[in-house]
Amino acid sequence: MTIIDNARERDEAIRDLDWHVFPAGAERDVVAAPSGLLARVTAGPADAPRVLLVPGVTGSKEDFILMFPLFVAAGYRVESYDLAGQYESAQAGPQNLDPPRARYDYRLFIDDMIAVLTASDTPAHVLGYSFAGLVAQQVLVERPELFASLTLLTAPPASGQVFRGVKRIGRFSDAASPRTGASLLLWGIRNNLNRVGPQRLAFVRERFALTRRDSVDDIVGLMMATPDVVDAVAAIPIPKLVASSAHDLWPVAQYRAYAARIGAELAVYETGHSPCETAPHQLSRDMLALFAGA
Repeated sequence: MTIIDNARERDEAIRDLDWHVFPAGAERDVVAAPSGLLARVTAGPADAPRVLLVPGVTGSKEDFILMFPLFVAAGYRVESYDLAGQYESAQAGPQNLDPPRARYDYRLFIDDMIAVLTASDTPAHVLGYSFAGLVAQQVLVERPELFASLTLLTAPPASGQVFRGVKRIGRFSDAASPRTGASLLLWGIRNNLNRVGPQRLAFVRERFALTRRDSVDDIVGLMMATPDVVDAVAAIPIPKLVASSAHDLWPVAQYRAYAARIGAELAVYETGHSPCETAPHQLSRDMLALFAGA
C-alpha cells in the first residue's frame, strides 16, 4: 500500500494543466447503461482492486485526472464516467429508457450507477462527488454488496431540500425554481467565481457546450427533493469517509454532524468545492487509508 507523504505540499505545487489528458495507459470506452452509453475512462491492472470515481452535476470524469495516477501507483484499478446528460455522455438520458421518461430522475442515475458497478468486479471503492454522493448513498442502500467503501466528496450533508444549508444564501433557496438555481450555478462557473486557471476554465466552458441544459435543471430539482437514507446508510458496516473543505458551500459543522450520523470519518481540506482538483494528494491519501480498513 502506497501512502502519499507530504501530500499538502504536493497539492500546493499543482499548476494549471491540460484537463483533457489522462495519464499514459488510461483507456477510454463506453458502458451500456439503462439511459444509454456512458463515456468512461479506466487505468490500472484489470485484476486490481477497483476504485470508481463519480463526478457531479456539470462535471465529468476529467475532474479526477490528478487522482488517477495516485491510485494506479498504489495498486488499484481506477475508473470514472460521465453522468447521463453530462459532457461525453450527453446523448444518454430519459428518452432512452424503456419506456421513455420525460425527465432525469434519481431512478435513472441510480440504475446507471448500478450498471457501471456491475460491469466489472465488485465490491468497489466508490467516491461520489457532490450530487453523485447523493446518488451513491441511495445505491448503497439498495445494493450494499457492490461497495467496499464509500467516500462522499463535498456531497450535500443533508436530505430534502439540500440547498437550505448553503452558507449565506441558503435561506433564500426555497424561493428559487430548479431552473433559476441551475442558471445561478452555471453563471458562477462560467464567470470563474472559483478562480481556476485559464486551461481549466477553457475546458469547463468547452464541456458546457456538450452538457444538456435540461439535465442540469433536473438535477438541481432532484437536489431540492433528496430522499432521506441517512439511517439506512449508517446501518451498513463498510468504511465511510466524508471529505469536505473549509471553503465549501456547506459549513464544516454540517459535514461534521453528517459524518457522525452515518458513522463516517471526516476529512477537511483548505480548498473549495473541488478537492479532487485542488487537493488530490491529500484526498487520495485519506481514501487509501480508508481502503485499508475495508
